[in-house]
Amino acid sequence: KDVAVVTRVGTDALGEATVEKLSALGLPLEGIQRDPDLATGTVLVTVDKQNEPRFEIVTPAAWDAIDLAAASRLADQGPFHLVFGTLAQRDERSRRTIRALWDRAIWRFYDINLRPPFTTKELVLESLKVADVVKANGAELVQIAQWLGEPETDKRMVARSLAERFRIAALAVTEGAAGAWLVAGNEVYEHPGFPAEVADTVGAGDAFFATLIDGYIAGRAWQDCLAVANQRGSYVASQPGATPRMP
Repeated sequence: KDVAVVTRVGTDALGEATVEKLSALGLPLEGIQRDPDLATGTVLVTVDKQNEPRFEIVTPAAWDAIDLAAASRLADQGPFHLVFGTLAQRDERSRRTIRALWDRAIWRFYDINLRPPFTTKELVLESLKVADVVKANGAELVQIAQWLGEPETDKRMVARSLAERFRIAALAVTEGAAGAWLVAGNEVYEHPGFPAEVADTVGAGDAFFATLIDGYIAGRAWQDCLAVANQRGSYVASQPGATPRMP
């Protein structure tokens, strides 16, 4: 399927390395903007005893200033779906660009990906209002329930309530080694996950969501989408690095 990446890097060595990596992954480079002043974004990742990553995200970064005009030229090439998150909206410049794109997208896929202090309640709730399909992890779902004053005793009830409240077609929740589940309409689909010897979990959630999105666009059954997405996520968690070669 045709895809495009919209982001911004600096005119520095890390920016060059980023472009080379994206090219090696087979991704088009047309949407990669260059910033003459801001540095390429960097993140310090540490992994705790439960194999959960912690992120120290440097600010400001080039991806805080994604240019609307350049992104719009890419969007002008034809109809598109949009995958977006919360963190990239922390700066007004990139936030304006992302929201202009979501106004034009056919379907909007939202990965909540809370990264305090940048991913505020306001950004999350505004994003949920426009999303068609949403991914969260269990802790993020509980956090949103707290923000909205929802009872937290049953995550599936919380997910159903959120899906109804924000008119979300499907809300997927990852639970680490316990797999993932998904609420769509009145149905709940569950998958226990696949056993994996964890190398690091960075990128596993992205692989899960990308696979789920692919299945949704292709019109596959939700249970099948969930199974394959779990398989991909488990595989990435078993490999070093966020973008291992897929078998």
